Amino acid sequence: MGITVSDFLKINNPNVFDIRSVQKYNDNHIPNSINVDYSKLISTPDRYMNMENTYYIYCQKGILSNRVVNYLRNMGYNVFEIIGGYESYVLNKNY
Repeated sequence: MGITVSDFLKINNPNVFDIRSVQKYNDNHIPNSINVDYSKLISTPDRYMNMENTYYIYCQKGILSNRVVNYLRNMGYNVFEIIGGYESYVLNKNY
């Protein structure tokens, strides 16, 4: 399940995970996002999330984040992918 960048930008203080590499995250990222390797997020989600909150996850283009979100949703977490990933965010953040 996903959310468009325009809808994501309307959310106040979202919980956001950037599952890209540390290098890409350090180059630039969505403000206030937390960089977590996707394998750590899916192997120990309770370390980063709880069942009560909503989380938004993105990668570069949305392919990996879609898989991670589906996996975490099946575990019962309330997670959404940011459709199109960071590339979509860059293209849409000023509109």
